[in-house]
Amino acid sequence: MKTKLSFSSYFVIGVMLFALFFGAGNLIFPATLGQNAGTNLWPAVIGFLITGIGLPFLGILAMGFSGSRNLQDLSSRIHPAYGVIFTSLLYLTIGPFFATPRTGAVAYDIGIAPFISDGFVQIGLFIFTLIFFVVTMWLSLNPAKIVDNVGKILSPGILILLAVLLLMVIVKPMGAIGDPQTAAYTSGAFMKGFTEGYNTMDALASLVFGIIVINAIRGMGVTSKAGILSAAVKSGIVATSFLGIIYVGIAYLGATSTETLGLFDNGGPVLSNASVHYFGKFGLVMLAVIIILACLTTSIGLITACGEYFHTLFPKVSYKAFVVFFSALSFTIANFGLSNIINYSIPVLMFLYPLAIVLMLLTFLSPLFNHSRIVYVAATFVAFLISIVDGIKTFCQLFEIEYFGWFAPIVSFYEDTLPMYEEGLGWLLPVLAIIVITGVIARIAMPNRPKVSSKSEPEPSTN
Repeated sequence: MKTKLSFSSYFVIGVMLFALFFGAGNLIFPATLGQNAGTNLWPAVIGFLITGIGLPFLGILAMGFSGSRNLQDLSSRIHPAYGVIFTSLLYLTIGPFFATPRTGAVAYDIGIAPFISDGFVQIGLFIFTLIFFVVTMWLSLNPAKIVDNVGKILSPGILILLAVLLLMVIVKPMGAIGDPQTAAYTSGAFMKGFTEGYNTMDALASLVFGIIVINAIRGMGVTSKAGILSAAVKSGIVATSFLGIIYVGIAYLGATSTETLGLFDNGGPVLSNASVHYFGKFGLVMLAVIIILACLTTSIGLITACGEYFHTLFPKVSYKAFVVFFSALSFTIANFGLSNIINYSIPVLMFLYPLAIVLMLLTFLSPLFNHSRIVYVAATFVAFLISIVDGIKTFCQLFEIEYFGWFAPIVSFYEDTLPMYEEGLGWLLPVLAIIVITGVIARIAMPNRPKVSSKSEPEPSTN
């Protein structure tokens, strides 16, 4: 039995983790952040990095620290029914509701739209996403090594292309960094960047990917909890370092592009126009090919993972039926367009992210309160009461809908009483307070309470 791994082993696992997290969709968010943040770029980037790479890193560690078999097992510490509901919502969010349709929409916006005239953009999206998700469905129904092989070629290909592009941005910026484009970035760039990092969905995905990393470490002969955690930390540092460099570079690209390229609704056109600016049509074609193939492999992985998970929940429904259904659903949602997909996902992420973060916190703090279920339930319930309001409020604000009669007083109450509510962190202090209160009660009333546990099906692999 090994107690530690060599540096090369940490690096291999770290690169694998980076590949799991990194999708072409992640490229668009730091570009948008850079364009909108302007001269307040750096505080915005720091906030973005906390949620974009810091929380995914904690998610990986939480899965290793908990000793749980999978996300459903871990979240069932609150209640078995909650474990199923939360895990299902998470899979649907990083799957056919948002992340999978986003792969098709990003591939189109970056790879195809620059070659399509304005009058045919929507029909072009329909035709492209139809082909894209038919191929996704076919390869998800017929897994083949070609997908893995293409992925192994694409990851370094994307990194090399990005490295060259970002080097050009540093050596010869497109223009000067301008003023912030929105009030949120003018007065609260750090917190705006913090919530923008939710869009990567990587913190949610980390609760799924964590088991893949832990199993990879175990497969290399490390079986002790301390050894697994140590390996996960070092591998996580490798993965998040790569992600951080890319996020910072693309955000800087976005900030320096506004003067020359103008302001865009999302980061897709920023990258495609930057490629044309520096490398001409050849650069655009190269970017298009790599992004489309990268999005395709990501789409296949997400559809496969969702199909496998829901087949374990509903074994009477075949895996193939779930693949067909999720592919068709992803195709339908993709045709709403990238900007709409992003806008509709934000309220859901404002609801889910606090619940995911609280689960991570509880996982690390669990030994202090003897793993009492009451602490899990109370903290999650408080987070739910606040995050569900945040989600509805964000939806109303994004789509300019007036608050419902019963809803407005709740928002006003939260705004008046909860610290950091306007910054999207109104749930944090109440949750910490309830953890302390119920944790003390648990220590006094149940000093020797055994660790909570639950039974659930194994988490499917996303490979």
